[in-house]
Parts: sequence; structure tokens; C-alpha cells
Amino acid sequence: MAQVLSIEHTSPKTLEVNYELRDAEDFIHGVSYVMPKRFELQEEVSQRQADSMQGVEKKGVLFVLFMTLATLAAIFSFSQPVRAEARLKDIVEFEGVRDNLLMGYGLVVGLNGTGDKLKNNEFTSQSLIAFLERQGVNTRGTELKSKNIAAVTVTATLPPFSRSGSRINISVSAMGDAKSLQGGTLLATALYGADGEVYAVAQGQLSIAGFEAGGGGTTITKGVPTNAFIASGGIIEKEVPFALNKMASLNISLRNPDISTAKYVSDAINKHLGVDAAKMVDPGTVRLQVPIDYKDNTSKLLAEIERLSVQTDQVAKVVIDEASGTVVMGENVKIDTVAVAQGNLIVKVEETQQVSQPGAFAPPGAETVTTTTTKVTADEGKAKIAMLQKGTTLRELVAGLNALGVGPRDLISILQTIKTSGALQAEILTK
Repeated sequence: MAQVLSIEHTSPKTLEVNYELRDAEDFIHGVSYVMPKRFELQEEVSQRQADSMQGVEKKGVLFVLFMTLATLAAIFSFSQPVRAEARLKDIVEFEGVRDNLLMGYGLVVGLNGTGDKLKNNEFTSQSLIAFLERQGVNTRGTELKSKNIAAVTVTATLPPFSRSGSRINISVSAMGDAKSLQGGTLLATALYGADGEVYAVAQGQLSIAGFEAGGGGTTITKGVPTNAFIASGGIIEKEVPFALNKMASLNISLRNPDISTAKYVSDAINKHLGVDAAKMVDPGTVRLQVPIDYKDNTSKLLAEIERLSVQTDQVAKVVIDEASGTVVMGENVKIDTVAVAQGNLIVKVEETQQVSQPGAFAPPGAETVTTTTTKVTADEGKAKIAMLQKGTTLRELVAGLNALGVGPRDLISILQTIKTSGALQAEILTK
């Protein structure tokens, strides 16, 4: 048996080589193999490889195009409407990380005759006497007539994690009948917290944003001269103890409670941390368990999550301020199909004076008299009707009402009427 090499052009990519065992006589006498011409086999192999690569390239282009179209289809099919987003730190407050309010009572001196009248303000007189006694001056039994002193309330806000020796801003307001605090100086005043402890001391020169001037029977006032401000006028004397890093869990409070927003907050935190550390307790609270990686380092955890972007959602509301005629509507306010008509009724009353004189043959004693003729006309104007379809958005609602020439006052009445008819899908809050 002889081993004969047989070459068959069967594949579009490569040239297959097969070894077959054939009978020696068949191989010698028969024609089983023809030697190709020089370079003929090489050219054919190259051509078949080129055709194969071109087919692969075409298939690759088609595959990339198919995947691109499939990706776009998936994006459009699962796309959600754009929602408002905000940083977590702008919509929540962390438990314990809060301000504390301080308040005190003090005296302002150095006023240019614009202070309290002591005979009308007994508390100012008693405060002045007590102050002088602390300074070693006995004024009991004497009549005080100073006009340069005013009793004031002093308020301030103690920021979280404030340290002893740091300064805070101070607000001062007159309590008596002082006309102005301009040019006054606040004497050292202790500021108390809700627990009755002294947390800061305030003192300094007052700054006001208004003034009062006049002469004779005319007075001009700008701003409120009985309110004043002292920049960095308070010194913190006592710190509020709070160990943030030692907390194993804390509550996150939403400034505007909403159950959907609370869920978005917990989902955003869990996605960032990779563990289920946040859990929605109620529409206004999310409970956060400090992961083991942030043990004794809770401040680092809060620094990371406070910058997360969170979707926000609110109940559809319409807020109406009757005093100023202001109307504020949220974007979720919807209107069912309703027709709105608005027209102005104008009533005009005209009175004309006419003189009536006696005629030539009037009886004796006839006199000339004046009579009044009254003419009443009513003009309802051109009423306009706007049709608002079901699902009308805030923009369409405003555009439709503006087309009727509706002002803020009329808008308030229209919205309240639409709500009464049941077509306004929102809550109306009146201030």
C-alpha cells in the first residue's frame, strides 16, 4: 500500500490536505493527481483567503450595526421621563447635625436720644438699676431720665460642631419704645440655650440697615431702625457635646417628607455603598446603619453620601397667598377636561344736573329748581372660553389662562372653582 497526497479545494478559508491510502497499481496506471502549474496553487489559496476575509468583514459590519440598533432600541424602550434631581445634602438633614437657637436679654447704650422712655418702660429702668449696682453704683430712690438706653432681645444661631472661642453673628431687636438703635453699643449679654445653659456671650457695636429722619410734622423712615446686627459679635463659651464618629446608626430626615423621595434616597445610598445599609422608615425618615468599613468614621460616610444625586418627587400642590395675590403651582398639577369662561362686568352710573325754570304762565310762587338725571349702563365685555383637555400640564394651564387675559386675582378664583368642580388634581393651600 502506498501513501498518496491528495489536495482538494473544499474550504473557503483554507486549503485542506488529506492523506489517503490507495492501491499502488491504481496510483501508477491511473490519473489520480495532477500537479498544478507554478504559483497557481499559491494564487488560488491567496484569492480564497481574500474572499474569506471580505466575507468576515461584511459580517462584522452587519453585526456591529445590529448591536447598535439593538442597544438604541433597548435604551428607548426602557427610558424613563426626566425627573428632578438634587444633592442629598440639599433635601435632608442628618440626625444630630443641626443648629441650636440661643437667646438673651440685654441693654444697648450710647443712643442719641432715641432710646426707651424710662417712665414708660419699667423693665428698662430696672435693668439699668441692676447693671449700675453690679458696677458698684447705687441708684435706688433716684429718678432716672436717660433717653440713650434701650432694652433689647439678643438672638443667635449656634452652628453644629462649634468650638469654644469661635464667633457667631448676633441679631438685636428693641423691646420698648425706642425709635432707633443706630449708633448704639450692646453691653455684654449672656445667650442661653433651650436647656437654660449659657453657650455664648454677645457684645459690640450695632449696625442697622435703616434710618429715621424728620422735622416738624414730617418723618421719613427706611427699613426697620429698631433691628440691628453685629457681625461675629458673639463668642462661644460652651460646646454642644456630640460624638458623630461613634454612632453605629443614624436617622436621615427629609425636609419635605415624601414616600417616593424617601425610597429614592435609600436606593441611592445602598447602590453607592454596595450593601443594604439604608432603609425607609416612613415618608420623612430613612434609617442608616453604618457599615463595618466606616466604623468609628461616620463623618467620612456622610461626606461621601451627601453628594449623591437623588430623584425628588412631591405631591401636586397649588399655594395661594390671598394677601399678595401670589399663586405658586407645582409641575405635577393636572387638570381634567374643563371649560373656563372669564368676562368682566362693567357697570357705569352717570348723573347729570339739569335746571328747571318756571314757565311763562306758571302759578305764583313757582321757583327754579335743580334736578338730577341718572343713567345706568352695564357692559359685560367680550367673554372668552378656553377648553382645557384631560391631563393638561402646568404649562398648558398657564398658557390657556393667559390667553383669556386672566390676572393673578382672577386666577385664584378660577383655580378654586376648578377645584370645587373636581377637575383640579392637586391640593390647594391658602395662606
